[in-house]
Amino acid sequence: MIQEETYDVAVIGAGAAGLAAAAETAGAGRSTVVIDREELPGGILRQCIHNGFGINYFKEELTGPEYATRITRIAEEAGAVFALGSAVTDVKRLPDNRFGLVALSAERGVVRYTARAVILAMGCRERTRGNLAVPGTRPAGIYTAGSAQKLLNRDGALPGTSAVIVGSGDIGLIMARRLRWCGIEVKAVIEIMPQPSGLPRNIAQCLDDFGIPLYLEHAVTNIGGAKRVEYVDVAPLADGIPDASKTFRIQCDTLLFSVGLVPENELSRQLGVELNPATGGARVDSGFQTSVPGVFAGGNVLHVHDLVDFVSEEAALAAKAALRYLDGAPPPERNRVRVEANLKYVVPGYFSRNLNTVFSFRPLITADAAQLTARLDGEIVWKRRLRGIRPAEMIKVELPGTLLNRSGDLVFSLETELEA
Repeated sequence: MIQEETYDVAVIGAGAAGLAAAAETAGAGRSTVVIDREELPGGILRQCIHNGFGINYFKEELTGPEYATRITRIAEEAGAVFALGSAVTDVKRLPDNRFGLVALSAERGVVRYTARAVILAMGCRERTRGNLAVPGTRPAGIYTAGSAQKLLNRDGALPGTSAVIVGSGDIGLIMARRLRWCGIEVKAVIEIMPQPSGLPRNIAQCLDDFGIPLYLEHAVTNIGGAKRVEYVDVAPLADGIPDASKTFRIQCDTLLFSVGLVPENELSRQLGVELNPATGGARVDSGFQTSVPGVFAGGNVLHVHDLVDFVSEEAALAAKAALRYLDGAPPPERNRVRVEANLKYVVPGYFSRNLNTVFSFRPLITADAAQLTARLDGEIVWKRRLRGIRPAEMIKVELPGTLLNRSGDLVFSLETELEA
């Protein structure tokens, strides 16, 4: 028999975002279910055994499992119900404007959930070798950085004896250090960009401290090996194209890919949510509501964050907006937010007049100093000088509602020529 349950809020995903959102809605007295395909809550945090989490959100430095345990406990004590080991296979808006979700689990079979609001918190997935189309054989020993992290930290198994890491994303950098701690030789980190993709502190602590070479503007051009990886060929890039004449070979038995993350938005597409091609996530307003009324999004399903603390903070804001929706607040005004010079994207994609709004940006440049400027309907309403601009680090600023006091397009730009 198909079971049916009804809640005020359905949160899809029990990672840092989903747990923070559930704590808000359940804590406000709204019946909340958190649905996740994993058997335990906490998401990727449970395999991140290094510290550095929670400094902003909990005002204390924690490991990933400690952060996951703490935020899970907060959501549980607030009254959230957990449906774990359950995969949401279908979600849609019903004729009465509620939402219907279908979840499958080994323990309960098919469960149908009905909710008045949905919070999307599915997180993101890693890009793989297939996304890069790296040529060569297809032997054992090729992993994403996250899968190798899970293998090592949760399953207690060594992925190999000598490794090369493709991409300088933060997970890959942290895994370089973790592999060295376990006695695995890390031969090199290969990055196609002229600057690292990860945070500077991870470059220093995970590569420099261990003498692991970082090859910028290089690419793996071939993977060799029969049953197991035996070597990779690497070449420097000239105008983005590998220079075959300068190819060199690195012997290794393990290859890790840390080449970026992709927001998990298959369910968002089912709902008809408008997506932002620059982020891969939903285009949301200042309350993190998507183009579908009653559907909210926060965390890495919206855009890939640097810090888990920001994930939780953002999802909590989305949950507060969901509470306003449930209380019958009128639909927010939606004025477009755009980016121009040297910025890849901005979240949220819309603002409401007279409402304090936190904006998040991903810069496209590396600069010691730059000026972030906001123009509303063509007029400069705000500007700030920033230091240490890097694509690996997200920029977050809050604009007071007193500046956002009229309709029109809000346009942000990042300029290295500083104005007085």
